[in-house]
Amino acid sequence: MHKAMHSTRSVTDLDWRFLILVASSLFLLIFLSSSTSSFSAPTLQRISSIAPLKSLFANQVENANFSSDPSHSPSPEVTNHSESRDEQRDGGASSVSNESTAGSGRGGRKMKWKEELDRSRMAVCLVGGARRFELTGPSIVERILKEYPNSDLFLNSPMDGNAYKLSLLKVAPRIAAVRIFEPKPIQETESQVRVLTAANSPNGIQGLLQYFNLVEGCLTIIHQYEERNNFAYDWIVRTRVDGYWSAPLDPHSFIPGQYLVPPGSAYGGLNDRLGIGDRNSSTVALSRISLIPELDSHGFHQLNSEAAFRAQLTTRKVPYRTQSQPFCIVTDRKYGFPPFRYGVPVAALSSRGPLSGAKCRPCRPICAGACVEKVMSGLDKGWSWIESRNGLLKLCDAHGEWEIGWERNFDRVVGKRLAEWRKRVRGLKVEECIKDFDEMKRKAAIWDTPNVKEICKVGLDSKRQ
Repeated sequence: MHKAMHSTRSVTDLDWRFLILVASSLFLLIFLSSSTSSFSAPTLQRISSIAPLKSLFANQVENANFSSDPSHSPSPEVTNHSESRDEQRDGGASSVSNESTAGSGRGGRKMKWKEELDRSRMAVCLVGGARRFELTGPSIVERILKEYPNSDLFLNSPMDGNAYKLSLLKVAPRIAAVRIFEPKPIQETESQVRVLTAANSPNGIQGLLQYFNLVEGCLTIIHQYEERNNFAYDWIVRTRVDGYWSAPLDPHSFIPGQYLVPPGSAYGGLNDRLGIGDRNSSTVALSRISLIPELDSHGFHQLNSEAAFRAQLTTRKVPYRTQSQPFCIVTDRKYGFPPFRYGVPVAALSSRGPLSGAKCRPCRPICAGACVEKVMSGLDKGWSWIESRNGLLKLCDAHGEWEIGWERNFDRVVGKRLAEWRKRVRGLKVEECIKDFDEMKRKAAIWDTPNVKEICKVGLDSKRQ
């Protein structure tokens, strides 16, 4: 009996703390041996009793999943635009949030992507006539060219009585090429006549070809500059001379592997008043004349400019995306009011929402709020429709000429600094014009224009008559 009691006492006197330590060590060893391949965040979250380990391994997994591929360097807002349809329509405006600290939140990632863009090679090509360039040009300089000071300006514009206004571009930070040319008729081929339609084009198929020639001419002079300097651009922005920009071009508009265009004003295809893409996608998008035979071979016939543009991208399998943009096309054309199903609404320049290339005037709006909603609801969404959220869109009655006093409307909307440029052009003299063009010429690597004295005299002498 004594012996049995002694044996029991020996067992009870064991150091239980030692046994617990051994058991814990064995448990940890088994856990580690079963998890040697990887640690997933969900698994670690379930093991709440070892929080220090969970924190350590979760951080390792997160770091391992961060791609170092340069093509994935932009912020999630740029590469993951499928988060919500509303964010896509906002053109990135909703992506700057208040969450987390600077550098780790959305605003920080947007800033990093902007810095990446500022280190890239970017071409900005302006096309079209300069009819109202005293109103639009300063906004392009301030909100595109100066916003991206590394960008090189390419200008492709026809010679006419308004070309002298292009001398405003003397303030552009960098000028690569300037081409002002005498327009000549373009011979229409059989494939062009089959693929294109004269319907709704003010100058028929010839008008479309002249516009396509302007756009593709951009590509020609960009390639010429690249070959001369032995490099290739990372990004190409193509927009119109007659576009007024109410805010800077957003970094989220640059999406690797996709071509970006504005929503609305699609006319059965894609809005072709602005295009942003890398070099490969831009080469397809800007080849407006060269790709017509290919469209013909694929059976595309009777297309307007916008439908032909979409066909170019889809035929060459170029992914595209629509995103709201803060610009409108200043127009002198007359349009009936109110517009019906296939009519053209003309926005007031004072509209606060992104107009995405819609036609506009510096008018006193006659239609806002419920009136706008009624007009927009009656328009074909795939035609001339304009986005109208939150009551920001206002409409003009554009059935007649610009109203008396439009200058005051314009100056009030754009502010004193941009208004000064309008006033400067109004009082511009031939000698000042020549001096401004000479300053541009000194900046440019490629200069292909008529004599600058001729450009200035044609416009300014006719203005005085």
